[in-house]
Amino acid sequence: MSRRVRRKVAKKGNEKVVVPSFPEIEDEVSCSYSNKAVDWTSLPDDTVIQLFSCLNYRDRASLSSTCRTWRALGVSPCLWSSLDLRAHKCDAAMAASLASRCVNLQKLRFRGAESADAIIHLQDRNLREISGDYCRKITDATLSVIAARHELLESLQLGPDFCERISSDAIKAIAFCCPQLRKLLLSGIRDVSADAINALAKHCPNLFDIGFLDCLNVDEVALGNVVSVCFLSVAGTSNIKWEMIHLWHKLPNLIGLDVSRTNIPPTAVSGLLSSCHRLKVLCALNCSVLEADTTFNANMCKGKLLISLFTDIFKGLASLFAVTTNSRKGKNVFLDWRNSKNKDKNFDDIMTWLEWILSHTLLRTAESNPQGLDDFWLKQGAPLLLILMQSSQEDVQERAATGLATFVVIDDENASIDCGRAEAVMRDGGIRLLLDLARSWREGLQSEAAKAIANLSVNANVAKAVAEEGGINVLAGLARSMNRLVAEEAAGGLWNLSVGEEHKGSIAEAGGVKALVDLIFKWSSGGDGVLERAAGALANLAADDKCSMEVALAGGVHALVMLARNCKFEGVQEQAARALANLAAHGDSNTNNAAVGREAGALEALVQLTRSPHEGVRQEAAGALWNLSFDDRNREAIAAAGGVEALVALAQACSNASPGLQERAAGALWGLSVSEANRYADYYYYYFKIFPFIRGNVG
Repeated sequence: MSRRVRRKVAKKGNEKVVVPSFPEIEDEVSCSYSNKAVDWTSLPDDTVIQLFSCLNYRDRASLSSTCRTWRALGVSPCLWSSLDLRAHKCDAAMAASLASRCVNLQKLRFRGAESADAIIHLQDRNLREISGDYCRKITDATLSVIAARHELLESLQLGPDFCERISSDAIKAIAFCCPQLRKLLLSGIRDVSADAINALAKHCPNLFDIGFLDCLNVDEVALGNVVSVCFLSVAGTSNIKWEMIHLWHKLPNLIGLDVSRTNIPPTAVSGLLSSCHRLKVLCALNCSVLEADTTFNANMCKGKLLISLFTDIFKGLASLFAVTTNSRKGKNVFLDWRNSKNKDKNFDDIMTWLEWILSHTLLRTAESNPQGLDDFWLKQGAPLLLILMQSSQEDVQERAATGLATFVVIDDENASIDCGRAEAVMRDGGIRLLLDLARSWREGLQSEAAKAIANLSVNANVAKAVAEEGGINVLAGLARSMNRLVAEEAAGGLWNLSVGEEHKGSIAEAGGVKALVDLIFKWSSGGDGVLERAAGALANLAADDKCSMEVALAGGVHALVMLARNCKFEGVQEQAARALANLAAHGDSNTNNAAVGREAGALEALVQLTRSPHEGVRQEAAGALWNLSFDDRNREAIAAAGGVEALVALAQACSNASPGLQERAAGALWGLSVSEANRYADYYYYYFKIFPFIRGNVG
């Protein structure tokens, strides 16, 4: 993919408070209230707390620092019942600063082993739920201390990446220290021994949801001893002795079982469906051995649901739960369940578990089969992900958005997507759903929704739909986020949208240009991903004459030169050079060509980039020098910076390079040769003799 490719009046008691918009009533209120200040501190406490609850943690802290009253309200326990630290670098110092607010913390989410080491410093002894992402380096010692300090823990989730350093010893520590545990989901454990599982069975009598996902070895015999379990997942786990799972038939409470992405044979599936009397749902998505058996009868057991690539999932759900939900047929079963007034706890538990399992398995299936299973994805996979984005479970919503972002991509390296899949998401209302998630105050949802919007927007028709739904304003707003992950994905969305000429002006009108320039200054170090996306979007925008001026006025020249000079990441260098080339390409229509040349260090940086080992960087740098060489003063300055020698060396070295690089190197040398004194003619003729192709490429 080429990536240049009305005033409202709100009442407060008997008094009116004016807030912006609606010009038709502006005249009638302007005289009465133009000199009247609003005393925000006089708002009722519950109103202020509700306002705080709509903000992210950083904004809550900022708002609570404005006055004593709001400082007291800002630490209200109801505002700190949950904490998501995934987007922040959490160390011991940060944990200590948060400790006083976390006394009543119930739910905690974190990312990385460093954060895992730090959270033990929080004063959160009443914590009920812990969820950790990207915990590949977390150790037995850290996990054991976390368990020991949180004896009231009811839910522990670590994944979806592999926890390679966690052993059965840590699982036993969890069992001994957390007797109230109800849910345990761990990913990528090398070996889950019988001793560890038996410890869970003995010390955690309320454990009803167990997941050992993508593990190497799990003792299947010991799992038969956890009689409290209602929901069990061994998805992606290898080396299971399927002939031994007849012991699972004796589990008295087993309702849902997930064996997706395993090599379970058809005989084992048949045995589970026929012998596990309370079993309602067996999820077996992406099981190659099962799918290879064309003689398998998926309808062998009435009253039980088999979820697989070859079954109708929506029809099965509707038929299985019709009595409970009075559901219409098809995709409405989830919607009917969520809107049901007469809730059935057992049914709620099944559907909640199914949402979690499906979001996890569909994401993993999308990752492993990016170009396959088209029929399944278009008919069931994508519709399921869209439905799951409407779940009340935040982690399910996030994974569903990530699943959509993943399943449309067919070549991540070249940023190419499947247009049919992308437009299917658009037709089913996916753009509006994603934008609704992106408008959430929850930064995890913002990030994953923005990523999906960015990927989908590679398709021109989807990009148009995103713009029509107000997506450009949403992404421009997210690009201003203090959360680097959110800002990075939003910048990626603006990058892809800015490919379309019809969207460039809208991006500028939404404040996107300034937001992108500010991103470069904000993350000038330690943010290669966000810097590449921001520079790429600015490069696209700079190709437009009007937007080019916006970039310059926003400080874009200085920001891009700073990247070209200081950043060592080749992707950032390439996009920064391309942006400078486009800024300098407008000739007499604006003054940006001269402005780039006058920026301190700009020409020296571009000359240096012509020596890059990366062809894309060399090509964009040569192109920038070519465009800059049309200004007399720039020609002199480029020569003084060693540009002629560098370009000659580049010309000598690129005989086997792409035509684009050859053309730009030749063009830059030709541009430097066109001076009144013709001082560089010798270099031009020297280059002319080396590359005869120059006759057809430059005048």
